[in-house]
Amino acid sequence: MIKPKYLEKGDKIIITSPAGRVTKESVDIYAAFLRERGFIVEITENCTSRYFNYAATDELRLKEMQESLDDEEASLILCSRGGYGTGRILSSLNFANFEKNPKWVVGFSDITNLHLHLNNLGIMSVHGPMTQSFTLSEDKESVDNLIKLLIGDTFEYNIRNNELNKTGECEAEIVGGNLSIIYSLQGTKYEINTDNKILFIEDLNEYLYHLDRIMISLKLGGKLSKLKGLVVGGFTDMLDHKNPFGKNAYEIIKEHIVEYDYPVCFDFPAGHISNNQPFTVGETYKLEVKDKTVDFYMKTK
Repeated sequence: MIKPKYLEKGDKIIITSPAGRVTKESVDIYAAFLRERGFIVEITENCTSRYFNYAATDELRLKEMQESLDDEEASLILCSRGGYGTGRILSSLNFANFEKNPKWVVGFSDITNLHLHLNNLGIMSVHGPMTQSFTLSEDKESVDNLIKLLIGDTFEYNIRNNELNKTGECEAEIVGGNLSIIYSLQGTKYEINTDNKILFIEDLNEYLYHLDRIMISLKLGGKLSKLKGLVVGGFTDMLDHKNPFGKNAYEIIKEHIVEYDYPVCFDFPAGHISNNQPFTVGETYKLEVKDKTVDFYMKTK
């Protein structure tokens, strides 16, 4: 895997919106935070525009994302938010120049479209907090950890045990992101490769029966059987019908992986939650699921 160069003070960061619309206030707060830490921040022209639920038209979002990918002076592209829309421009993006001059791409949720493609290209990216979900009070730790990660500092996550966890340990590359996006790209050239990897999944506002359908699809597609480990983040504001499905999100996931002999961590602090913690997609991590705690940390620098 190709790792973009770690950031240094004076490096250029681009904030752009390849998907949903975002508030100017949240972008300005995040930009100020980054500038205080010594980075040069450029906000694309239509980053805080509005076109229905998108930040701008497909054509404008594509143009600004392409320009960001091609910018030889930039060291990082920070996506302002997820929502919906990255998949509409994904196939039109040209990564030829980006592959010659790779830079960090940061985001989560709908930005999983980019994480999966970059992983297939062999380039690392960062699943981490964006501007729309950022507040200094609730998310400062996650953004501090994001900066640590991007400048090359190492740190470890120590997580309390969830009763559904499966003990064990593994060391492998981590892939994944938003489960609905992973599901939507099945059967395409952007499809996720999970063989001998740690899979991370999270989601928001999905019906429980649809989560069950997604897990069945991944299982039938061979995406669960060859994992080294599974890390399950937030499954937030999940939906149900008047006739209850009968299981919560974690119980549904557990049912579909119970037969496999690899460690499983539930309640990992990443996803559509406060203090959404970052990790490097494509990096090798050590996952140690114990009886009372879980340790998760990067193996290389």
